[in-house]
This record gives sequence, C-alpha cells and structure tokens, in this order.
Amino acid sequence: MGSYVIRKLLYGIAVLWGVATLVFFLFNILPGDPAQMMLGQRADQESVNAIREELGLNQSLGKQYVDYLNDLVPISFYDISEGTQKLDKIGRYAKIATIGTTAVVLKGPYLRMSYQSKRKVSDILGEAFPNTLLLAFVSISIAMLVGLAIGILTAVFNTKFLNKLTLFVTTIGMSLPSFFAAILMAWVFGFLLEHWTGLGMTGSLYTVDEYGRGEYLSLRNLILPALTLGMRPLAVVTELTRTSLLEAMSQDYVRTARAKGLKPWRVIAVHALRNALNPVVTAVSGWFASLLAGAVFVEYVFDWKGVGVVVVDALDKYDFPVIMGAVLLIATMLVLVNIVVDIVYGVIDPRVRINA
Repeated sequence: MGSYVIRKLLYGIAVLWGVATLVFFLFNILPGDPAQMMLGQRADQESVNAIREELGLNQSLGKQYVDYLNDLVPISFYDISEGTQKLDKIGRYAKIATIGTTAVVLKGPYLRMSYQSKRKVSDILGEAFPNTLLLAFVSISIAMLVGLAIGILTAVFNTKFLNKLTLFVTTIGMSLPSFFAAILMAWVFGFLLEHWTGLGMTGSLYTVDEYGRGEYLSLRNLILPALTLGMRPLAVVTELTRTSLLEAMSQDYVRTARAKGLKPWRVIAVHALRNALNPVVTAVSGWFASLLAGAVFVEYVFDWKGVGVVVVDALDKYDFPVIMGAVLLIATMLVLVNIVVDIVYGVIDPRVRINA
C-alpha cells in the first residue's frame, strides 16, 4: 500500500509540473507587455524598462522558467549577494544553509506578486478560495441529497411516466451550459421574481450594509449560484442512482432478502442501495473537483467573490501572476481529490493496487 501511495503522489507531482510548465510558457508567449499595462500607454521607455527589470521580464525565457519553478518548489535557492529583498517578498521561510552567496530555504509555494495590486498572489487567492470552496461544497451537497432522493423514488416506483419525466429533466440538466443557466437563474429568480423570492441577481457571502455599519453575512446570496452550479451533477447523480439501483434490485441477493420476508424499505436501504452507491460516489468525487474549476462563469455572473471573479478581473488587466496562480491552485485541488479517491479505492479494493 505504501508503494501505491508513493506512485500516486509522484504522478500528482508530475502532473502539477506539467501544468506549471504549460501555464508559464502559454502566458509568456501571449501578446502584450505587463510592464506597459502597469504604467499605461503614455509611459516613457525608461520607466517600462525599469519595471521589466524589476519583474525579471528582461531575462531570457529559460532563465525566467527556472526562476519560476524555483519559486514554486518547497526547497529553493536564492542569491543574496545583493541583499535579501527577494526573500522578504516570499514571507515566511526557514533558511537551511548558505552556500557562498546562495541561500537554501524551506518555504511554501511562492506565486509571486500581482502586477496591478502589488499584493502576494497567495494572499489574493487565499481570500477568494474559501468562497469558491463553500460554493462547490454546497452545490455538490444539494446535488447528492436531491439526486439520491429522486433517483431512489424513480427506481422504487419505476413507472413509465416517472422514467420519462426523470430522463427529460436530467437531459436538460446535463446539457444546459453553466454560464447560460446562471444568466437564466439570475434573470428569473433574481429579477422577475425578486418580490417573491427575496433574492438578488448578484451578491457574495458578505454584503456591505447600506447604512454604513460594515459587512454582514448574507447566506441567501449563496442560493442561486449553488443551485445553478449543482444542476449538472444533480442530473448525473439522479440518473446514476436510478440505473444502479434498478440493476441492484434485480440481483439474486435482493430477491433472497425479499424471500426472507424483510420489509421493503430495509431491502432497498440495507441490501440494494449500499451496493448501488459505488458509481455515485465515484461521480460525486469527480464532480466536486470539477466544480472548483467550473465555478468561474457562475461566480462571475452572480458576482460571487471567489476565484472566478479574481481570474476574470486578472485576465482583463493582463495580471499574469494571478491567473497562473489560480490555474495552479485549481489544478492542485483536482490532483489532490483524484489522489485521495485513488487511495480510498486502493484501501477498499486491493485489485486496484495490483492493476495500478
């Protein structure tokens, strides 16, 4: 089991290295000069060159790539011959050794500074990511609870009308794009029906009080984006639960349980449903990771102050460090979720470890 976990961790590290490499070269070949964007179109060339030198943009692409990876890895090497200005920007670190004019330090990933706000990218994402995580968690919870309930009901009663209705609704839920669903939900429930729903078209977890008394928690702003983001996984969970439960209820062990005289609810809950949940758990774990990445459009439409709004704002301003940091953060969450799921499967089923 130990070697299996190590292989999965090494695989995850390799994936993150590939993502970091792709992101770096992609954003460094895009047209546009970040230094010019920072200073404006009327800036003189000397000021632009000074900013480029400060950001390290005047160096070769290969040198920039090596420095970028050096900032990301936990054990890094920094030249301190001209002072410790770079180390001061990193924040917390522990110096392991000093080799000549090079300091070897242990630190967390340094995602650099925002071109626009001059703040650390890790601080910007640290403020936005909890909102995205909360939105994804509530969305997947709604999808799982409602999807399981509908899937169980349609499988237990199994009527022609219910099957067609469920198929119609789940097909719409899976095919409706998130950005269009977000606009539709905001317009209908946040604008047309605002007097009945009490919901606004936009809003984040914390809302500024109109009378200047500071911010206050506004959970109702979570309702529309959570429902919108949970539509597609809800459709998937519903269809998977229905199909898996119907298949499980046709097995011999279920017929044996019924022949023993067990109550119908006990046969379904204890014998059929437990064996039917495996594909549902797989789908939910994958969808939770996907929601963290797919929340960008939904957050932007509802102005939910998460990673999505940060990414769109950074794209508009050519703030490359923020965009690159956000992509790496989302990729890290995807990799971690997949590794945890693989390890859980390896614990439950030893055949997974053998075939991996």
